[in-house]
Amino acid sequence: MERLQLDTDIKFLSGVGTAKAESLSKELNINTFEDLVYYFPYKYIDRSRFYTTAEIHSDEVAVQLKGVISNFRKQGAKYKEHLNAWFSDSTGRIELVWFKSIDWIQKSIVPGKEYIIFGKPSFYQGWSIAHPEIIDPLKAEKNLLTPLFPQYSTNETLKNSKLNSRAIQTLQQNLWSKVTSPFPETLPQYIIQKYNLMPLTDALRNIHFPKDEETLAKARFRLKFEELFYIQLNILSIKADKNQKSIGFVFNKVGDIFNTFYNNHLPFSLTNAQKRVIKEIRADFLTGRQCNRLLQGDVGSGKTLVALLSMLIALDNGFQACLMAPTEILATQHYATIVELLGDMPVNVALLTGSTSAKNRRAIHEHLQDGSLNILIGTHALIEDDVKFKNLGLAIIDEQHRFGVAQRAKLYKKNITPPHIIVMTATPIPRTLSMTLYGDLDVSIIDEMPPGRKPVKTMHSFDSKRLMVFKFMRDRIAEGHQIYVVYPLIEESKNLDYKDLTDGYESICRAFPPPQYAVSVVHGRMKPEEKDKAMQLFVKGITHIMVATTVIEVGVNVPNATTMVIESAEKFGLSALHQLRGRVGRGGDQSYCILMTDYKLSADAKKRIDIMCKTTDGFVISEEDLKMRGPGDMDGTQQSGTPMQLRIADLARDGQILMAARNAASDLLSIDPQLADPKHFMIKTRQNKIFSKEQNWSRIS
Repeated sequence: MERLQLDTDIKFLSGVGTAKAESLSKELNINTFEDLVYYFPYKYIDRSRFYTTAEIHSDEVAVQLKGVISNFRKQGAKYKEHLNAWFSDSTGRIELVWFKSIDWIQKSIVPGKEYIIFGKPSFYQGWSIAHPEIIDPLKAEKNLLTPLFPQYSTNETLKNSKLNSRAIQTLQQNLWSKVTSPFPETLPQYIIQKYNLMPLTDALRNIHFPKDEETLAKARFRLKFEELFYIQLNILSIKADKNQKSIGFVFNKVGDIFNTFYNNHLPFSLTNAQKRVIKEIRADFLTGRQCNRLLQGDVGSGKTLVALLSMLIALDNGFQACLMAPTEILATQHYATIVELLGDMPVNVALLTGSTSAKNRRAIHEHLQDGSLNILIGTHALIEDDVKFKNLGLAIIDEQHRFGVAQRAKLYKKNITPPHIIVMTATPIPRTLSMTLYGDLDVSIIDEMPPGRKPVKTMHSFDSKRLMVFKFMRDRIAEGHQIYVVYPLIEESKNLDYKDLTDGYESICRAFPPPQYAVSVVHGRMKPEEKDKAMQLFVKGITHIMVATTVIEVGVNVPNATTMVIESAEKFGLSALHQLRGRVGRGGDQSYCILMTDYKLSADAKKRIDIMCKTTDGFVISEEDLKMRGPGDMDGTQQSGTPMQLRIADLARDGQILMAARNAASDLLSIDPQLADPKHFMIKTRQNKIFSKEQNWSRIS
């Protein structure tokens, strides 16, 4: 029996044609029969229950009814014309309304005949359902009316092309009616048996037309497992290939520079976590392979000190090092911190940003190329073509998620032999996400805070309690402490009802008047010298309150600042709130974070506020953030939202399946690293097909 050709153009499927094929291609990237097979429902509606009209009391859920349709009547002017009818069962009646395809609806429905209708009720002078789905009970079986009715994602463009969810299901029915033999398996039988996986054809059929909840669960498991298996196989293959082929500088010496700093300039004893991470980095430097390490650490955990110690090892071995930060404020902060830590040591450090003068820029370029400049710290200015190192041995990228992947690639290409790469992030990454987003990197975690740090107390306050918050701020200032007040916008927006910084600054100045109080303001539109001047006033303790936008999210270290007030906190994401809160609690005193909001909060906003008030654990926060926001494109350049490659798996909820898939991929590569065994031919073919269009960004971390 001839097998269905999955690479057949979708326009040849019954019910599609050229116009719909163009819409499917453009909107959903569905070009072939196989693309349609792998376009999965995003949810299912239980159609096993029939309601009566008397049971309709809510507009929150869709209902399924069985009864007769009668009394059609057109109403409204020509361009606002709509069609109404009554739907009746033994308990009563409700109104049905159509605004489109009126003539077709009226011709296709036989008054007085029994129909099944499905839709979401709404109430306006009585219950009604607009554009209900209508099915002839005699044709229900042919329509594959399963108890779990699949719902497919669509949009207005597709709906205008008559491709709503029900239409896509009809196309699935048309395609599956042609399936007369099983699809080729994409996993070897021993993996299918070991992990008790449903056969591929059964899984694909039941994901679209599930018999029951149990069968649907098995189908989902098989398809999620396979999806995650190939992603992990790709990541682990890249890592193995990189370890085998990549050449890195050998730093086999810990010399005078490192030891002098460690013995004479270290400001405090390293935590055990910092010591462990430095040993891991040191081990990388000895392998002869390029180091590609992700350094995770919560805000204030001491990543900058670890970065400096790593750079000093590079210097001891005759190489240069650089540190790239996403903002001028953060780069300047790193520069100031590192210069202060090094003191009078003979280490030449320079700062390169967009505002560096032409004269200083020429000097930096000259000293970089003759090797007299040891450490260069800067923003994306570091990746400009005219920035050339004599012998760059180590590149550290801070807050890497703020750089585009392609930007980071430029830094990677500064040498013929690529430098060692350490990526730092203050946003702890959940294990399931790090194994996927950064599965090709070695991961080090600083999971210990410096001694003496107290957890920041976080409180939620509504705008109506502002006078109480002002009193709390005055009490903290009276104790000799300083305060941040953070706003999401600089100027009032016509579209967004946020507290804006300009109005907020004036309000704070009125509530905290001179000469008793001094207030400074910092935002992204200020000139660098103005910003630096205002920042220095706060750093030196001359101003009591700094009113700012999120430019202080990273890079500001004022231990005496013990309180942060975040205005319109509901407008910030969890990650941003956690980063902002990390600006306080950097000394030994108890610190506070007050989240100000309006009374009107969405469910998601309320959840974010509650999470922030309950925990300061960055890993807990990142897990919740992953569930709420999505993990971002794992293997490409997208950095937020839902991964383009994930059709069915969910990294926030499918951790156990991910672990099983990773173990299966790891076991496979341990026995056949090149996938050369004939029994793995279909795996290699499938992997190449999935990832053939993906550019490998993994080597630039």
